[in-house]
Amino acid sequence: MQKKVSIPQLITIFSPICLLLLWEFCSQFAILDPRFFPAPTLIIQTLVQMGESGELFTHITVSLTRIIIGFLLGVIPAICIGLLMGMYRYFRHFFSPIIMIFMPIPTIAMLPIILILFGIGEFSKVITIAISVFFPVAINTAAGVANIDKIYLEVAKNYQANAKDFFFKIALPGSLPVMLEGIQMGQAIALLTIVAAEMIGASSGIGYLIWMNYKAFLLPQMYVGLLLISFFGYFFSLSLRGIERKLLPWK
Repeated sequence: MQKKVSIPQLITIFSPICLLLLWEFCSQFAILDPRFFPAPTLIIQTLVQMGESGELFTHITVSLTRIIIGFLLGVIPAICIGLLMGMYRYFRHFFSPIIMIFMPIPTIAMLPIILILFGIGEFSKVITIAISVFFPVAINTAAGVANIDKIYLEVAKNYQANAKDFFFKIALPGSLPVMLEGIQMGQAIALLTIVAAEMIGASSGIGYLIWMNYKAFLLPQMYVGLLLISFFGYFFSLSLRGIERKLLPWK
């Protein structure tokens, strides 16, 4: 049986289309200066041309590789440390002040130190993403463990569950809802960070594409880069929501 599209879904689809049509109208009739706000049709045409030349896919591949590696390098230790902080107070007392000290510092502000330590190669960009992702995931994971219903902790205690069972059967699944929210936040921060990092010290990638075309005043090409970041942000968000539905069907 075919599923009907609901009114809220139609509104969700209609709103960005409405915005693009308004932008197109304003640009075509010079209500917005087309030099600075080229029409969406021109941006799409430029996107196709850059795709046909192969230039676009080079930048996309470079940025996605950096994002995926950096994201994994940040998320995996963040989950482990977050779980330990939530499960054991000594870990919490040890890591909490360190996280609270470094978390308010923007990752881009730490980029000069990262470049000094790791050079201007690929690894420095990966580390930049990993650092930016680490903090929201670690904090949310620890909060997820702390918010587990006490009845589960009492049951584990009464049945004398060992550390392994407590970790895999209570702490990890119990923290998943809040942990996944931290991961969702982390993927958005990863996109912001990679663009900034590639603008400062890179010779390829979507951020480099945006910055170099801005400097050359090739604004349709610049908007292509912005469009790509928007697309990947939306795609990653939908993918994580899909994973969340699989892991947390009750939610």
